[in-house]
Amino acid sequence: MDILSEITDHKRIEVELQKQAVSPEQLREQVRDLMENSPAPRRSMKRALASSPAGIIAEFKRRSPSKGWIYETAKADEIPAAYEAAGASAISILTDAKFFGGSLRDIRTARPLVDIPILRKDFIIDEYQLLQARIAGADAVLLIAACLTQEECADLTARAHALGLEVLLEIHSPRELAYISKDVDMVGINNRNLGTFVTDVENSFRIAGQLRQTIADARNVPDAQDSSDTPRNLPLLVSESGISHPETICRLRTAGFRGFLIGETFMKTPQPGDALKGFIQGIEETEAQKSL
Repeated sequence: MDILSEITDHKRIEVELQKQAVSPEQLREQVRDLMENSPAPRRSMKRALASSPAGIIAEFKRRSPSKGWIYETAKADEIPAAYEAAGASAISILTDAKFFGGSLRDIRTARPLVDIPILRKDFIIDEYQLLQARIAGADAVLLIAACLTQEECADLTARAHALGLEVLLEIHSPRELAYISKDVDMVGINNRNLGTFVTDVENSFRIAGQLRQTIADARNVPDAQDSSDTPRNLPLLVSESGISHPETICRLRTAGFRGFLIGETFMKTPQPGDALKGFIQGIEETEAQKSL
C-alpha cells in the first residue's frame, strides 16, 4: 500500500468515528446558525494570490509521513501571525493529526489572529469535513484529485461553494487534468508524488502548458499564459511543494503560476516567519535583477 492509500483509508475511518461523536445534522445546524447569525467576512484566497506580487501560501506543518517531525512544538498562535507579518498572501494549515501532527484546533487558534485567507489542507473525502472547515474558520479547502472520483470532486466543489468556501483542486499528473471544471477556483500542481512523497518542482513546468490549455478549453477563453493577472473566470494556477529558492518562483510566474505553496522550507527553521520574509526579499531581488 502506498502512503496516499494508507492516509485515505485512515481518513475514512476517522470521519466515520467523528460522525458518531457529532452527527452531520448537528454540524449542518451549527453551520446554518453561523451563516445566519454571525457571518464572518469571507476572504478570497484566489483574489489574495492574484493581487500579490509574491503569491506565497505559507504552510503551517509540524510533520510529514516521509520525514517525520519537522517542527514538533510549532504553535498555531505564533507562526501563522508571523507569516502574515512577513508578507504571506494566504496560510495553509494541515489538519490531519496522525500523519501531519495537525488539527482543526490549529485553524480555530489562528483565525482570530490573522486577516489573510486560511486554507484547510487535509485529505477531504466527505462533506462532513467541509462543514468542519467552515465552522473552524477556513476560507478555502483542498480537494485532491487522487483521492476522489471526478463525480465526487464536482459534488464536493459545489458543496464547498454553498458553504462560502473556495476550492483549490490539486492534481499531480496530466491524466488528472480531466478533473478541472469551470467551477474550481484554483488549480494546484503538486510537485510531490503522493504515492512516494518524493518532490520534483519540474513537475509544475512539465504540466503547465497542458494545464493552461485545459483550463482555457473548460472556460472557452484564450490561453492566458502571458497575462500578469488571472481573469476572474479562470482558475488561478498554484504550484505546490518542493519550492526552496526565490529564483524558482520567478520561473514559475513566467510559466503562468500565481500561487506558490511552501511549507518545509520555512518550517524547518527556528523562525518560519523570518525565513518567509527573507524568501520574499529574495524574490524581489531576483525580479529587480531581471529588469536591469
